[in-house]
Amino acid sequence: MKNKVVIITGASSGIGKALAFEFGNQGAKIVITGRNKENLQIAAEELIKAKIDVTAIICDSSSDEQTKAMINKTIETYGQIDLLINNAGISMRSMFETVNLNVLKQVMDINFWGTVYACHAALPYLKQTKGGIIGISSIAGYRGLPVRTGYSASKFAMNGFLEALRTELLDTGVHVLTACPGFTASNIRSASLVGDGSIAGNSMREEGKMMSAEEVANEIRKAYEARKKTLVLTFQGKLTVFLNKWMNGWLDRIVYNTLKKEKDSPLT
Repeated sequence: MKNKVVIITGASSGIGKALAFEFGNQGAKIVITGRNKENLQIAAEELIKAKIDVTAIICDSSSDEQTKAMINKTIETYGQIDLLINNAGISMRSMFETVNLNVLKQVMDINFWGTVYACHAALPYLKQTKGGIIGISSIAGYRGLPVRTGYSASKFAMNGFLEALRTELLDTGVHVLTACPGFTASNIRSASLVGDGSIAGNSMREEGKMMSAEEVANEIRKAYEARKKTLVLTFQGKLTVFLNKWMNGWLDRIVYNTLKKEKDSPLT
């Protein structure tokens, strides 16, 4: 990754910031994006202290125009793009019956359309460098999760899009990896939307027992360097994908009972 230019969307915290350190420590030049100027600047300062070449660009991934501007700024700054990591994402937690449908639209705009916008804008440059695309998806893109209908829908859409794109790009030299972490210790649950569109503000799960963002970032980098097409992390994640393929009716009840145990779960 020495002197490769890597764009990481949604990189002011969590897996995104961990990926910035992971690839930056390998010698890559890093572009980080995010919507919150203050948080993005803090992340950039941390990366600079680690002697990583970094450029921070304010960008709302749900905006096609802002995404195009971000890609253009990257080219102006570095002259190339070698890897696009679509990490920007948001979760939600609400029963479908009572959710404001704008919540589902917002989740889809960031998680799915954000990936589409970035890939579309960056693809001409990635083809020039025979670079790569990584999509940070989720086990929820293989197995629908109750109380997270919009999140699961966005990740299923993301998985299908990346698989189709990977196939289209077979003869171009551009590699596509879909990475699906299991539950990871990050701020995504605290920042998730509830039924009325407000922010949850706290996690409903025990974060201490989860895989760390740094561990996830390391596994993703190794999978990309090995040119893997998909990466499913954690034993629980791999088991869920396997069981959903062969025993999905039985798994319905297991998933329901597991998520019913979450703090303040609306499942009864």
